[in-house]
Amino acid sequence: MSGAPTTIISPEQLLRELDNPDWVIVDCRHDLADPEFGRAAYADGHLPGARFVHLDEDLSGPKDGTNGRHPLPDVAALAQRLGELGIDRTKQVIAYDDAGGMFAARLWWLLRWLGHERVAVLDGDLHAWRRHGGQLTRAPVVPSATRFEPVRQPIDAPLLDVLERYRDEHTLIVDARSPDRFRGENETIDPVGGHIPGAINRFFKDNLDADGNFKPAAQLRREFTTLLDGVTPAQVIHQCGSGVTACHNLLAMEIAGLPGGRLYPGSWSEWCASDQRPVATGP
Repeated sequence: MSGAPTTIISPEQLLRELDNPDWVIVDCRHDLADPEFGRAAYADGHLPGARFVHLDEDLSGPKDGTNGRHPLPDVAALAQRLGELGIDRTKQVIAYDDAGGMFAARLWWLLRWLGHERVAVLDGDLHAWRRHGGQLTRAPVVPSATRFEPVRQPIDAPLLDVLERYRDEHTLIVDARSPDRFRGENETIDPVGGHIPGAINRFFKDNLDADGNFKPAAQLRREFTTLLDGVTPAQVIHQCGSGVTACHNLLAMEIAGLPGGRLYPGSWSEWCASDQRPVATGP
């Protein structure tokens, strides 16, 4: 569908489409320290018509101790869950959270991974929705189940690919974690502090302005062009702690008109699970 939102959408735009039967809104709220937060927050109030997805249960696959904290879900399992939510190839999906798009961007990327480009993140998250007069409801939502047909896209970079490329001068690894965690300081989530040798840091929160909205496309383009320093987007592998906030950088680059980067889903939590892989610390 021409003109379908594929990156971000403003609260004003979404308010105009609330009654559109071809649009599906998905609540992605989560708290890494409290896995039940999102479900409780949804029950307490959500956007009208919104369905809820859980980062650990719906947007991630089983952990085996070596594949990271949020491994990719099985394609068939994710497709089934999307169908249960009423999402098929005809639907426009809008993902939101209350964390600047930190978790909503994960659903954005996963849908694109399965070949569905009609997906956008609510700009400014739930806070902007409320500021613009958007209401919340506790009304239960019972989606009409459908069938989602996945067409998997090669936009992920598995561990073996990263191992092969991380020292390649034509590959740039961009780490979305906070600068202190990138340096190996104040690590409280993963058992080892540091980063993949050769990686550079772009904290995902730097994609947002003071109000929590994504910066203008032109500004994001300038910032990422400077960061990449001649490397093309197709040569970029994005990672973070567990493959969640790296999606935010991928979304920001898409907004900036710099598509083509790939996600290392296992990210630092998978990389540091083996002491056979090198670790760098400092800037």
